[in-house]
This record gives sequence, structure tokens and C-alpha cells, in this order.
Amino acid sequence: MSDTLTLLLDEVRRLADAMERLAGPKPALIDWQAADCFVWAPESLDLQPVPRPNRVQLSLIRGVDHVRDILHENTLRFAEGFPANNVLLWGARGMGKSSLVKAVHADVRAHTGTALKLVEVHREDIDTLPGLMEILKDSSQRVILFCDDLSFDHDDTAYKSLKAALDGGIEGRPDNVLFYATSNRRHLLPRHMMENEQSTAINPSEAVEEKVSLSDRFGLWLGFHKCSQEDYLAMIDGYAAHFKLPLAQEELHRQALEWATTRGSRSGRVAWQYIQDVAGRLRVAMDRT
Repeated sequence: MSDTLTLLLDEVRRLADAMERLAGPKPALIDWQAADCFVWAPESLDLQPVPRPNRVQLSLIRGVDHVRDILHENTLRFAEGFPANNVLLWGARGMGKSSLVKAVHADVRAHTGTALKLVEVHREDIDTLPGLMEILKDSSQRVILFCDDLSFDHDDTAYKSLKAALDGGIEGRPDNVLFYATSNRRHLLPRHMMENEQSTAINPSEAVEEKVSLSDRFGLWLGFHKCSQEDYLAMIDGYAAHFKLPLAQEELHRQALEWATTRGSRSGRVAWQYIQDVAGRLRVAMDRT
């Protein structure tokens, strides 16, 4: 009898282990007090805290005043519990799209005292968004989900998960969750991809419409364009003053323009790279905060 009981117990344990494996990992308990920024880790269904986010002060971001004010107001409304829109920041590379999202988040927290959280979702994890939404919908925290450099290529079906997350299906998007994304493409899809769909689909207009409609899920489209020489030098002056670089403005501008020429473009990123070079040569420590 004891041998039979032992065999039964072993079988029960085996079945229990199998059921646990099928169920997958249990959602980890989220320590919202650990940080104000997190990274989504879908393998463990966890949010990993980022104690020292890579960001600059909002006042250091120049040349995008109009879109800065719109994004700040939208974020402020959301943090205070009022209606706000999902935002797509699109346009020229290196013009501070992702830097603006992180800087606005920090500024809103600092000046309102709200516990607004920023959660980064990597591009390759977009198809796990519905699962993340399921975890966040019951949280008391107000959360901005952020995906940097978002775009989709041919045969990439992850955009369907994003559409479902933005719309929220029959339940609707959770009131405590907002989605911000940056992209070089206004419609998140390359032009040749949309043209291919149009030429090969049975109903071309419907095929294109399904994919272009993704960007329509964002209530705000904020465009970033290549900066003028005046804006570029204003960025340089702002950084130089903030970090107290001991270099005369005339020489600073001369070097900055030469630096931009060698890079073939003027942008916030190019300005920041030049400032890092100057600070390094002059042995000046740089603290972004």
C-alpha cells in the first residue's frame, strides 16, 4: 500500500510541475519605489529599475520649443489624472526626440511632485505589449510606455500587437497607461513597403490602409526637422554655458561649425558630440543633472 501511495504522490508532483511549466513564470512583484524609470523584461514578466537614467535637463534641449511645449502639456495632464493622448515623435535623426521624452518626464515629476513612471519597451518586445498592459491595468501608478526608434519592416506583424495595445480592444486602453514612441518615419513603415503592398494586394487600398492606420492610433504627431545653423549654435551655447566650458564663443562657434561639416549634418546629437569632445579636451567633467 505504501509503495502505491508513493507512486501516486510522485505522479501528482510530476503533473503539478508540468502544469507550472505550462503556466509560465509568475509576474514578479514590481517595486515602484525602486526608481522612476524602468525597462520591461518580458521573459520574467518584470520591470527592471533604472536608478540613473541617461537623460539631460529639459532646458538644454534647444530648437524644438513648439513640440517641447506640446509634449510637456500632454504629459502634465496625464500625470495629474486628466485625459491625454498617445504621442508619436517623428522626423530627422539626432534632433532630440528620445531625449525630449526623458527630459519632459523628469521635469513633470520634479515640478508637480507626481509619481509618474517611465517604462521603456524595446522594439523587439513590441509583440509583448498586450501582456504588459494586462499587468499595468490594475496598478495605481500612472505609467508612460516608451519605445525608441520604432519602425516596422516587410513581413513584420508586431505592428498588430501595437495597434491592439493602443486601442485596448473591448476594454479600452487603461486610463493609467500612455504610449510615447519615436521614429524617423511618420507612418512607422518604409515607403517601399507600402508601395509593395499596394502593387501585390488583391485590394491595394485596404492593404495600405491597415498599416498606415497604425500611426492614426497616436493622437499627437510631433514633427522634428533638421535644424538651422542658428539653432545649432544656440544648442552649442546652451551646453557650453551649462557645463561652464572655458572657451570664447567665437572659437566655440568656429569649431562647432567645422565639426558639423565633418559630420555632414547639424543636429542636437552632433552638437552634443562636439560638446563632449570639447569638454574632454579641456578636462571638464560633465554632469547632465
